[in-house]
Amino acid sequence: MSNFKEITAFVSVASRGSLSAAARAEGVTPAMMGRRIDALEERLGVKLLLRTTRKLSLTFEGSAFLEDCQRILNDLANAEASVSLGGVKASGHIKVSAPAGFGRRHVAPLLRDFLAANPEVSCSLDLSDRLVDLVNEGVDCAIRIGELSDSSLVSVRLGDNRRVVVASPAYLARSGTPAHPDDLVRHDCLSLDPQRGWVFSDPDTPGQTRTIKVSGRFECNDGTVLHDWAVGGIGLAWRSMWEVEQDLASGALVSVLDRYAAPPTGIYALFPQNRRLPLRVRLLIDYLRGLFGRPDYWRSA
Repeated sequence: MSNFKEITAFVSVASRGSLSAAARAEGVTPAMMGRRIDALEERLGVKLLLRTTRKLSLTFEGSAFLEDCQRILNDLANAEASVSLGGVKASGHIKVSAPAGFGRRHVAPLLRDFLAANPEVSCSLDLSDRLVDLVNEGVDCAIRIGELSDSSLVSVRLGDNRRVVVASPAYLARSGTPAHPDDLVRHDCLSLDPQRGWVFSDPDTPGQTRTIKVSGRFECNDGTVLHDWAVGGIGLAWRSMWEVEQDLASGALVSVLDRYAAPPTGIYALFPQNRRLPLRVRLLIDYLRGLFGRPDYWRSA
């Protein structure tokens, strides 16, 4: 029990930014909160918080530990909710943000099904490729793909996102099939952001990746257009499997350079650190994670 109190004290202090604010929320004295943090740091053998009279900040170890603790506490809250669902129903409004293309194809349909199963919940879905400000824009949950850099948000990994280089059979018959990433210099590459480049792994050096700048006659800032161009035989495209899996199954597109495919990145649900998740949001995150984590979902979606 003391271990649990120490962890909840650490999360509360780190989220609220001060011992006094966390103490008020927990109904104890700041000295008590300080003793719990001291006991936790002594037990772990690392410094989690740097405390001065004016400022409190997380150490590197503290930041990593905070993310794990928040996930554990959230899972515990979900477990408690799951056994009390017979008497408690999710209700209220959820504001969700998601990338435009992914949101249209994989978030909007699932939200429809989620609302059908939870008739007392309403939802507004914001589809945009910009990084929304969750706190200032009142977003309860944001779906994001790829590496995360905002440490002020809590992330829950919903599934994996793999990217592959694809082209139509007609394009490959006309221009040949690249055997190595270096061959891309001789191909028309359909680029979303030519400055970012395409990422590949080195099969002979596990864990190493390289980024190759590509070029071609066609560029567009809309992924759906690049997908349509690839199906139409205009060139090679580096697309996510969630977008092209059905095309690969039907033969409309063919994947190339699979041996050099980069490791998968994540599909995440994000929410603010200091916000206690309502039941409706926890249920939505669990619902998405249950589907996005299944390989058969992506094949049938």
